Amino acid sequence: MKKISLDETREFTEGGMKRFFLVQDSPNFKIINFNLSAGHTFPVHSHDLDGQLSIHVIEGSGYFLGKDEAEIPAKTGDILISEIREPHGVKAESDMRIVVTITPPI
Repeated sequence: MKKISLDETREFTEGGMKRFFLVQDSPNFKIINFNLSAGHTFPVHSHDLDGQLSIHVIEGSGYFLGKDEAEIPAKTGDILISEIREPHGVKAESDMRIVVTITPPI
C-alpha cells in the first residue's frame, strides 16, 4: 500500500498549470494531480488508444471541456468519466485542483 497526501501538492503557478505525478509506471493505471490557476485552460485533447480516464475536482470550480466546444460545469467533488479517445480538457474559473486517473497508463 502507498499513502499520498494531496495537501503536499497544493501549489499553483500563476497563469498556468502545475503537474504532480502521484503514481507512475503502474501496469494498471496512472494518477496525476494537476493544479490550474484561475483563468487557465488545460486544452481539449485526446489520446489514440483504448481505455478510460476520470477527472476528479478536489478543489475549486470551472468546466470540464469536450468536443464541439462542450462545457460542463465542474466544482469540488465532481468527477468526469470518459473514454481516453474522447476529447477532454478543463477550464478553471477559480484556482482548481484535479486528480486524473488513466487506465491503462499512457
